[in-house]
Amino acid sequence: MTLARWIPPVGVGLVVAAGTAYTGLADPNSSDPFPLCPLKAGTGWDCPACGALRSVHALCRLDLAAAADHNLLFVLAVPFLVLGYALWLGRTLGWQLPRVSLPRGLYPALVVLALAFAVVRNLPIPGQAFLGSDIS
Repeated sequence: MTLARWIPPVGVGLVVAAGTAYTGLADPNSSDPFPLCPLKAGTGWDCPACGALRSVHALCRLDLAAAADHNLLFVLAVPFLVLGYALWLGRTLGWQLPRVSLPRGLYPALVVLALAFAVVRNLPIPGQAFLGSDIS
């Protein structure tokens, strides 16, 4: 096992850890340290990722309800992202881990899910504020 194989997953882990720490310390609820989403700024619509930074901030404070309120789709995706990263890192380190075979249509289904989430969270449905990103 060479050191070069470790560089991508360790590098990604360090960047994500640093970004998460920064987002946990700086408050993305104020627009000072973070720019506004270009789609939100231009159209007023929430993209599928709108609210993810505020979700990360809330998750760093162990406030799951607030995190889900900012971006429910992101909060639901976090465990799968962590598991995928752990499998990638573990295999790179030479650990014997089970191979995960993803369904053939998973990626197109995730794109459709993200687009549907974006559409539904922008519809003026009474009582669906839980899907919005809560920023004006």
